[in-house]
Amino acid sequence: MAGSSVPDQQPAVTGWVPTRALGRAVLLTGLLLVAGVVLGRIDLIVLAAPFALGTAYALRRRPAALPQVWVGGADDHLVEGGEMAGAVTVGNPDAVDYDVAVVRARVSPWLRVERAGIAGGSLAAERMADRPFVTSVPAAEAVDLELSGTALRWGRHPIGPAGARVAAAGGLLVSRAVIAEPVRVPVYPRTEPFEAVEAMPRAAGLVGAHHSRRPGEGGELAGVRIFAPGDRLRRIDWRVSLRARQLHVAATLSDRDAEVVVLLDVLAEAGRSGGVSGAASVLDTTVRAAAAIAEHYLHRGDRVSMLEYGPAARRLRPATGRRQYLTVLEWLLDVRVESSGSHEPYDQVFGPQLLAADALVVVLTPLLDERSAQMLARLARSGRFVVAVDTLPADLSPPKDRGWAEVAYRLWRLDRDTMVAQLREHGVPVVRWAGAGSLDQVLRDVARLATAPRVGAR
Repeated sequence: MAGSSVPDQQPAVTGWVPTRALGRAVLLTGLLLVAGVVLGRIDLIVLAAPFALGTAYALRRRPAALPQVWVGGADDHLVEGGEMAGAVTVGNPDAVDYDVAVVRARVSPWLRVERAGIAGGSLAAERMADRPFVTSVPAAEAVDLELSGTALRWGRHPIGPAGARVAAAGGLLVSRAVIAEPVRVPVYPRTEPFEAVEAMPRAAGLVGAHHSRRPGEGGELAGVRIFAPGDRLRRIDWRVSLRARQLHVAATLSDRDAEVVVLLDVLAEAGRSGGVSGAASVLDTTVRAAAAIAEHYLHRGDRVSMLEYGPAARRLRPATGRRQYLTVLEWLLDVRVESSGSHEPYDQVFGPQLLAADALVVVLTPLLDERSAQMLARLARSGRFVVAVDTLPADLSPPKDRGWAEVAYRLWRLDRDTMVAQLREHGVPVVRWAGAGSLDQVLRDVARLATAPRVGAR
């Protein structure tokens, strides 16, 4: 199980209470005995004997320990739309059987429970996980309430809290409710198909898959030059050497990696999330696009880092490899939209220790806040290679509860379009996220601008 929670047990004196059945049995037995003695009727005493003997026989072995409850989820790498599995376990640490155990658990609405039931028994209908389940628990054993279904949305979704109450001694004693804390099941964002061109604005690492403009060991031919001390013999071009009567070697361009910074704008949220198969909100598009971009560049051997543009300003350091991809997925699960004051400073994003001068900065933003546009303009003026990805839902509809809402929405749309046009005039390409090929043309243009000669001011 991914996690479990065991409640603290209290002494048995306060943990078990008599039921109404025990009270009725004691009351009826006492009334019959008193009536038989007062009236001198033996038949009433004989009639009370079965109730007294039955109650004494049921209470001959009283439970001494409270039940134990665990909540757990599967350890599998769960992705949006995948099969979810969880369990609520009720354990009996006592030497006395529990005649009846009532188990109930809450589950996040983003974990759609399609089948729920006691292990080994019949499964309940869809979306019935929050109803009580009744079973018996033998001594020194445990019973599982199994939950299975579909994970609808990324995030850390709770299974629980879960509670159980048990009855023992023939239903004459009942325990207090034992509650287990919820366990949060990580659901990773589904990676949308994404491909990008191999051209990078500027590769700055030592090794990698991108061709740089710097001579070195690589697979891209840069030309032929005269042999120099230190050149490898296998680089000799014998055809040119025989023709020129002097040793010549083939020069190549070094293969270098690039650093990609994915900057997530978490200043505002828009749209309503419908899960993996429904409509996507701004946060859904942002997280899924960030996972796809990170997977693509990490697979190519580049260094990828994550950065939030918001009050928390969380940061994930650049690294490469499979471990970094798993770290990125864990980091994305904690992305939240945080509201803040209009004068909150966000200058920490522009520090050189966070954004390298040679890095490609991919900004995922809905452009709902003026500070987002100002941030993009400042990044462009600093000389960094910036690509803005528009994450605002295309089907965002205006509110219809007020008379002027639609007009205000149209004016806001025009103002936002003007903001996008101004960003493009300042050299910030703005493209809408559309999965595979979303950034191809933009990256080609950025790479072409990076290789063009720069004119210095006199």
